Amino acid sequence: MVFAAVSVNAQLNPVAWTFTAKKIDDKTYEIHMTATIQNSWHLYSQKQPDDAIAIPTTFTISPNPLYKLDEKIKEVGKMEMMHDAKLGLSANQYATKVDFVQKIKLKAAVKTNFNGSVEYQTCDDKKCLPPKTVNFSVAIK
Repeated sequence: MVFAAVSVNAQLNPVAWTFTAKKIDDKTYEIHMTATIQNSWHLYSQKQPDDAIAIPTTFTISPNPLYKLDEKIKEVGKMEMMHDAKLGLSANQYATKVDFVQKIKLKAAVKTNFNGSVEYQTCDDKKCLPPKTVNFSVAIK
């Protein structure tokens, strides 16, 4: 009985990630790292208020000499600013969907990959899941 409960909890993953590249011009691309979030769950913004205890979403981009990162990763979605007065906690969070966008500029007209990982935490109204890391690789053509 205990094994079944652990097995179900281990498979719980309320966020589905997709990673794509969109060509803007000859050497400029937008990398879209899109999180689709199940109903009643939240994914946290990269930037959190001082009184937050949630783990912010963090991207680690693998170095690549063929391109440079242009600007910081932008968040495109409807941010919710949650505040729990009883606990004295706040959080910047997303429900349903958020698109994290990183612009890159190639140093030459080459094919390469945009590699990295994302660490994130999700919570619903009753519990938070441990942080999870997802590795990704996006072809730049």
